[in-house]
Amino acid sequence: MAYKVGIIGYGWAATAHADAINGTEQGTVTAVFSSRSLDDAEVSEAHGSEIRCYTDVNDMINNADIDVVSITSYPNQHREQAVAAANAGKHIILEKPMALSWEDCKAIKEAVDANGVKACVCFEIRHISQFLTTTALIEEGLIGDIHYGEVDYYHGIGPWYGQYRWNTTRENGGSSLLSAGCHALDALLLCMGSDVEEVTSYSTTSKHEIFQKYEYATTTVSILKFANGSVGKVASVIDCFQPYYFHTQLTGSEGSLLDNKIYSNKFSLRDKKWTDLPMAMADSGDVSDHPYQAQFQSFFDSTDKGEDMPRTSINTAYETFRVLFACDKSVEEGRPVKLSEIA
Repeated sequence: MAYKVGIIGYGWAATAHADAINGTEQGTVTAVFSSRSLDDAEVSEAHGSEIRCYTDVNDMINNADIDVVSITSYPNQHREQAVAAANAGKHIILEKPMALSWEDCKAIKEAVDANGVKACVCFEIRHISQFLTTTALIEEGLIGDIHYGEVDYYHGIGPWYGQYRWNTTRENGGSSLLSAGCHALDALLLCMGSDVEEVTSYSTTSKHEIFQKYEYATTTVSILKFANGSVGKVASVIDCFQPYYFHTQLTGSEGSLLDNKIYSNKFSLRDKKWTDLPMAMADSGDVSDHPYQAQFQSFFDSTDKGEDMPRTSINTAYETFRVLFACDKSVEEGRPVKLSEIA
């Protein structure tokens, strides 16, 4: 079916959402809410669909012609807006982070479940070629049973990056993981499973003056213990000076995978060389490079069938954020935290 989509917010992420949604087979952006006054004709021309601009978010959410609400607002607004959209019977596309507290995440999921709507969270990295290929190789058994993995997020978020303007505050940024490193945590769970028993996390911060404006620790390292005995590590480093890097290392009983390279006993025995894999990498913080269209196409296809979408449904994201808040609790309290503590 055709889906008319209203977007909350009109910043960098929103423009990427609009073009990606309009690029799908079923979705068309017909409305945008912004706290700024926008010109309908200019916004419509920018995205190639007829768009009405709103200055009252509830008017847009409650418009009977809107089928889906895409939320790209500040993270501290996600709970209120997502719950309102669910209560209005709208399907939801929700930018990361899902919310800035576990209580808010629970409230969003409860509203989605209670109203029978479909929702996804923008962990679009799961839909990039790198991780589509990686998970296919894992499923084929080419690296065997994974006993250790690490996925690390290196992306200096300073004044040169639009998010810095509001990201420095605890109110809107929350933590290093909530701000951006959640992509790495989610990717590790994609590869190793979400059955985490316990986490231990540590934090530190660059001494450079740019990063002193942050109200929270800008680098965290988390060690994850899985129920099957495997161990994982996630570093979230948003206070670095280097190109964007999404480091991925998976070690299994039959081989290893390093970023876009594989070594496997299945075909590389005694070769002593990595085999390069042809795949598009997660190597950019620019939202225009993110695979939103593939994610949104999958969302609409699944919603057509009345099913939760694969890979990035709200239920999957909910488990990622459960682990994330355990990691942040470990940082705050300086101790290991069991997942059972995040009820």
